[in-house]
Amino acid sequence: MIQSMTVSSAGGSRFFGRREVLSVLRRHLETVTQTKAGQLIALRGRRQVGKSTVVERFVQSAKVPYVFVTGVFQASMIKQLNDATIAINESTRRLPDAELLTQSAAGSWREWFGRLALAAREGPVIAVLDEFPWLADADPALEGELQAQWDRTLAKLPVLLIIIGSDVAMMDRLAGHGRPLFGRLTPLVVPALNPAEIAEAAPGRSAAEVFDAYLVTGGYPRLVTELTRRSGSTVDFVRNSLTDAYSALVATARLNLESEFPEPQYAYQVLSAIGASDSSHPGFKDVLGAITDADERKRAETATTRALRTLTDIKGLIERELPAWAPATSKLRRYRVTDPYLRFWFRYVERNVDRISRGRADLAVSAFDRDWEAWRGQSIEPVVRDALLRLAREGGDLDGVESVLPWWVRDNSVEVDVVATTTKRTALVATIKWRARGGVTAAELDQLRQHRERVPRSENALLGVVSPGGRPPKGAAVAYSAADLLAAWK
Repeated sequence: MIQSMTVSSAGGSRFFGRREVLSVLRRHLETVTQTKAGQLIALRGRRQVGKSTVVERFVQSAKVPYVFVTGVFQASMIKQLNDATIAINESTRRLPDAELLTQSAAGSWREWFGRLALAAREGPVIAVLDEFPWLADADPALEGELQAQWDRTLAKLPVLLIIIGSDVAMMDRLAGHGRPLFGRLTPLVVPALNPAEIAEAAPGRSAAEVFDAYLVTGGYPRLVTELTRRSGSTVDFVRNSLTDAYSALVATARLNLESEFPEPQYAYQVLSAIGASDSSHPGFKDVLGAITDADERKRAETATTRALRTLTDIKGLIERELPAWAPATSKLRRYRVTDPYLRFWFRYVERNVDRISRGRADLAVSAFDRDWEAWRGQSIEPVVRDALLRLAREGGDLDGVESVLPWWVRDNSVEVDVVATTTKRTALVATIKWRARGGVTAAELDQLRQHRERVPRSENALLGVVSPGGRPPKGAAVAYSAADLLAAWK
């Protein structure tokens, strides 16, 4: 899904991407206008990815009245309702009879939704409830009240109601079976910026430099904005940011994680262990060893298993990876942090926050300089596989490919970076060498050729190489450069 951001410059602000999200919202508004019936959207995404910005952009560009309500963390229900009432008068395109509707504060959400229904009788309106989980915390009955008012009146009126939340797990549960809004919500996910949109925000940078920026910022608009304001490289941006404990690069993850884990949790320790691991692909034993000593190992196994389940199935912060062709029950599991920025933060920032705060940022910078190139080579691998899967839609050498995964054996003595498979065969095996200079060597290609013999269903698989420059050694059937991969998102 395409995202967006706003980048400030001397000439003002420029808005990038999010074309698909805006298009989806406009289609829903068109449906509301044409059918004169309500539409209820649940828009979710992690904190700081720009959910509110894109919705604000949408309501400002739509030619219908709107109200934009923002929940306040830990505020009382009375405070939330007062703010919701005031918001009716604050829009640049106010609801019909806004002054009448705001003569007194709504005493309940039923009353507030009733006022929205009165406005909608005059024609299409948009209502936005941002930070919906905070609104619901103040009034546990809000979810049920919304369902009742939606079924009774709002669904029969031209209302586009958008609820926004950063608590991804909570927003997912809203649409679950047995919940009041089950069957009424249309989900819409807003991820961070993808590499092509970072390229749009940072014109003049090479494709390889764009991927550097993506690995460090994760596509978070605030971080991309900070990076593009500077004239230097991504490495320069990191070095400068690590000298300031309050820089966006240092502080953003901490703020996001505090909202995900308001109280210290075992899950956070597991997340940290995976993100900061010196092993390029930590397994269960690696994670367990990183968070406890041998004496506590037995007791911690159950807690670690539970935490991994929370992080993968509920929070979506960890991905459980299996080799190509492995059954779902395989024990050859590896874990990785899904968010590139969090991977970077746990590796280079979290362990150095105290040093940065006490004036020893030089130690953090030295740690970054020491293994940035090696870490980058490992961290680009899932991004490459994602790009190749996207390119498979265009056919060609990847025609029929439905999955792109790594492959490895139990003792990790043999590993293949890319195994692209159809439903019946391995179509491509490839090695990734993400170096600043030089591509894949003939010796590395020979090694890949030997490893191919051990990959399942690979008798006729093409040999491929991936490097920033894309220059293939003799014998490679397919080669992909950074520019080729970047095109996957365009």
